[in-house]
This record gives sequence, C-alpha cells and structure tokens, in this order.
Amino acid sequence: MGSRGRLVLAAVVLLAACTPTDEPATPAGAAPTPAPPSAAPAATGCGSRIETGLLPEWAHGGFRGEPRIAHVFGAKGEIVAVLFGHPLRQPRTDGSNNKILWVPRPATTSPDPTSSPTLVITATLHGTDTRVTRQVTGGPGPSIIDLPQAGCWHLDLRWSGRTDTMDLVYADG
Repeated sequence: MGSRGRLVLAAVVLLAACTPTDEPATPAGAAPTPAPPSAAPAATGCGSRIETGLLPEWAHGGFRGEPRIAHVFGAKGEIVAVLFGHPLRQPRTDGSNNKILWVPRPATTSPDPTSSPTLVITATLHGTDTRVTRQVTGGPGPSIIDLPQAGCWHLDLRWSGRTDTMDLVYADG
C-alpha cells in the first residue's frame, strides 16, 4: 500500500486494494444532488451523480484517513455505492471487475426481524423492459455487480426492510 492515500477496507482487501482519485472533496454529510454523469446521455437525464470527494462520515468504517473515492448516493440517502471499479463497464475488457462496496446509512430503528438482510438489486435498463436481479448475500457490503450490457441502469435496492434507488451508468467495455 502506497503512502499517497491508498484506501484500505478490510472487507474489500480480499477483492483488491484501490487507489482513490485526487479530485476535490465534497464536504462530509453533504446532501447528494442528482445530476447525470458525463457518461450518461444528456437527453434522458439518466444517471445518479458520481461524487469523487470525501465519503460521508457514516461511510468511513474500514477506511484510513479521509477517504476520497468515486461514490453514488441512493436517492433517499439510505445507501452509498462506493465504486472501486470506476468507471463501471460492460463488458470489462481490461481484466478488472465492476467492484462496488454498498454502505448503508446507519439505521435509526431496529431492522425488521422478518426481513432478509440480503441486498436485492433489481436493475432495469433505461428505456427498455430489460430487467435483472442481483443479490449481495448478507446485506450491503463488497460485491462485483455485472449487468448484461452497457447503458444506464435504474437500481431498486432492498435490504433489511429498507429501500433506496439509484441510477448507475455502465460504459461500453
């Protein structure tokens, strides 16, 4: 691990160590502002804003220092997708993976004991009927999320009785 701000996350070390971006920080706890990333078609408005600054304080667990890495907030702010495989691509032709660390905002109430902790992701390709489901067993955490093709995907996220949504753009491999 280099001394230039490499981030270490114990749960992700098994997947890979990643180097954060050197772009300006977003203040911790700042509210997400939906805006399409440059890879999203401007006419559709598809795509949640990709932040490249400081992760919110509640998502710092397991990181050293001030973690600055690409991430996307859920529309309700209940979860953040930390994009270790940024930019996401489909198919990946460079040998890397679409690594996403899902970090939920701490719950203010006890989780529903009858609800599964598994993170269930229902992804719909923007402008089509193409729909797929992916799961992160055990709940939000490290994952590799590959989708069938490039494009803007709307994700419905469900775990432990909680929900949120976001759009993620997968560029052409």
